[in-house]
Amino acid sequence: MELNSVKETGVLIVGAGPCGLALACDLARRGVDALVVEQAPTLFPGSRGKGIQPRTREVLDDLGVGDAVREHGGPAPTVMVWRDGRRQGEQDRFRRAAPTESEPYGEPWMMPQWRTQEILLARLRELGGDVAFSTALTGLDQDADGVTARLSTGPVRASYLVAADGGRSTVRRALGIAMAGEEVDPAPMLVADVRLAEGALDRLNWHATDGEQGFLTLCPLPGTADFQLAARFREGAPDTSPEGVRALVAARTHLSAGDVTEVLWSSDFRPRAALAERFREGRVFLAGDAAHVHSPAGGQGLNTSVQDAYNLGWKLGLVLRNGAPESLLDSYERERRPVAADMLGLSTRIHRGEQERGAEAQQLGLGYREGPLSVGRAGALRSGDRAPDGPAADGRRLFDVFRGPHFTLLAVGTDAPLPVGDGELVRVHRTDACEPYGKGLFLVRPDGYVGWAGEDAAGLAPYLARFGPAAVTRR
Repeated sequence: MELNSVKETGVLIVGAGPCGLALACDLARRGVDALVVEQAPTLFPGSRGKGIQPRTREVLDDLGVGDAVREHGGPAPTVMVWRDGRRQGEQDRFRRAAPTESEPYGEPWMMPQWRTQEILLARLRELGGDVAFSTALTGLDQDADGVTARLSTGPVRASYLVAADGGRSTVRRALGIAMAGEEVDPAPMLVADVRLAEGALDRLNWHATDGEQGFLTLCPLPGTADFQLAARFREGAPDTSPEGVRALVAARTHLSAGDVTEVLWSSDFRPRAALAERFREGRVFLAGDAAHVHSPAGGQGLNTSVQDAYNLGWKLGLVLRNGAPESLLDSYERERRPVAADMLGLSTRIHRGEQERGAEAQQLGLGYREGPLSVGRAGALRSGDRAPDGPAADGRRLFDVFRGPHFTLLAVGTDAPLPVGDGELVRVHRTDACEPYGKGLFLVRPDGYVGWAGEDAAGLAPYLARFGPAAVTRR
């Protein structure tokens, strides 16, 4: 293999789903050269992961797509239960809370997965990146300095490779990383995107029916003319053909087969929960469904995947652009694998009807208190906690102050002297007392979690030093 025939990049991302695209956006805004490859010729066409939890909305807002998510999505509708063609009444299966100063998003948001991917791809292109479609990974080798990937379009040499290629990950299998899990439900399921005749069903509710053959739901997808159909089969295999989907609707609802005017996409699956035994092998990382596979109940899969990307992106950026030690990347698995395990358990309990979709499903309470990058506490927060929103004392919100690829040293209700000045990597912001924080100094990581906290600056400089010399340089 000739050296000049090998394309080089900082990070090779395999898979252009929500996880891979979110990671690519995060790396692009950090100036990290990344290549996204996708085996399919286009983005995934279905609505599959349609629920966006409040914490993920915060992440997407930081990545610069908050307005687009707000424009093209909508709140999760209440469920209308049907029996024998008659409405039986509404059920609200979601926790809903009014926005607060510290939590600006109070309820789950609905948007089809294909739209989420379109929005992230558009943002990636704004940042100068793109996706190489119809490009498959056929093999890889790694050494102490990088990864050589064999692609259907030619070889690529990367400093790191991230597998975001789904539950059947080619990368994970090539590495021989086992996936331990369980079957959540022995019954197969079908999911499809359909269009209905005008007036066949209202779009104000998520319509549900359950009978001898199994349940069926039709959920209106905001910003589209589509409904997502989901059905469980107590016996028999799902027929995913357009004719099969139409017959299914006619058999289980008061609608006729002719009321289904289009079947845009359909798929069948068996709900399962599985977790990779490790998220890293040398210079290769597993993220999203390549690392953890969820039941769709509770809407945790896409959300956990995007947050994997959000955790890994800033760490790769610091190592590749700012001279941070390579050992920083060890924290990715140590922080994200326990979170993924917890979310897998939650999804499974919700699927089996053992737990409601409560505050835990919104992921606002998740954090890294026991993680290797969490040091100290001050005021109302411990290191590892999500950094709340609030007024920033200059007319902005704290989330506006945090937005971007930098750390934020937040001095709340204190004039304690600081060992660092305002710079590109660490920005300093002083603000008045803020109830969710209390009084103290809080170093907010680029992914919006408190990394270090203290009543004064003792210990801050040594903590920052672990992220490289640029973090402690005065400007």
